[in-house]
Amino acid sequence: MARPDAIPLAAERLRTFLAGGAHGDMDWMAAKADRRGDPRTMWPDVRSIVLLGVNYGPRSDPLAILKQRTRGAISVYAQGDDYHEVIKPRLKKLGRWLIEQAGGDIKVFVDTAAVMEKPLAEAAGLGWQGKHTNLVSLELGSWLFLGAIFTTLELPPDAPARDHCGTCHACLDVCPTDAFPAPYRLDARRCISYLTIEHKGAIPRELRPRMGNRIYGCDDCLAVCPWNKFAQAGREMKLEAREVLRAPQLAELARLDDAGFRALFSKSAVKRIGRNRFLRNVLIAIGNSEDASLAGEAERLLGDASPLVRGAAVWALGRLDRARLERCEHRAAESDPEVIAEWAAACE
Repeated sequence: MARPDAIPLAAERLRTFLAGGAHGDMDWMAAKADRRGDPRTMWPDVRSIVLLGVNYGPRSDPLAILKQRTRGAISVYAQGDDYHEVIKPRLKKLGRWLIEQAGGDIKVFVDTAAVMEKPLAEAAGLGWQGKHTNLVSLELGSWLFLGAIFTTLELPPDAPARDHCGTCHACLDVCPTDAFPAPYRLDARRCISYLTIEHKGAIPRELRPRMGNRIYGCDDCLAVCPWNKFAQAGREMKLEAREVLRAPQLAELARLDDAGFRALFSKSAVKRIGRNRFLRNVLIAIGNSEDASLAGEAERLLGDASPLVRGAAVWALGRLDRARLERCEHRAAESDPEVIAEWAAACE
């Protein structure tokens, strides 16, 4: 439990992050920046904040999939049901119990409002924000979903957590795209989770080869944390990874139309990025696969209705079979400026 005034440094740190443009095109973050630093701007009546963590620890090594280059790597958290839909009802149930026992009023939040859950969780003693900026728990390692119950009740706060990172910098060293300019600082514009989920446009060419087969999110900095030696496998069945999403074939994913995408990712967090952005990611992975048998999938998508998909298809086919790309007739019919630029870069 934390007081609403328990994170006095958060607002300034957020302003520094935004001033440097490190949030990329996450405009929603900047739009309500003034509300994020102080929970009382969200709800003036709040007196205490109950922070809760739900463990979603994987049952196997989440980095093993990176060696299977013809399959897509989906972040552990997104392989099961959408955590928002799983955790929020639990928070509401707990909040109702709190009201029944002690009175007052509540509001619940799960990563969908201007609430800085990680600093608040650190203040409440759940864990500390590691050098990768994510929360680390002494008991459960890096695999935690966070939720918050704001209440009008005056509750005794817990002691804040202490940083136990020490001299370790494994999370910084493992990052494929060098997204950490310094310990405890993230440049989202270089982060694969941001690039594959939040970023709406074409992924910068210089970062594409570093993405490997990561098609939704990235677990590298979480997975290498030494405190995961105490991590436990998650026990919530709805958050359990679906078998079809553990290591999906890139070739099959590349054939998804909008209806197929929605069906495959029903109840999944992946669904929110839409089919076109998802296929952009899949095509980057295909381009990194070094498997010429996937060239046909990229070539077929040169004629896709989405310019975002077509541009990624040009890059992917150019990586796998440049001669085949140069023989394609799609270039002459292309009218989108960004896709035309992809053709020029791939064939120069």
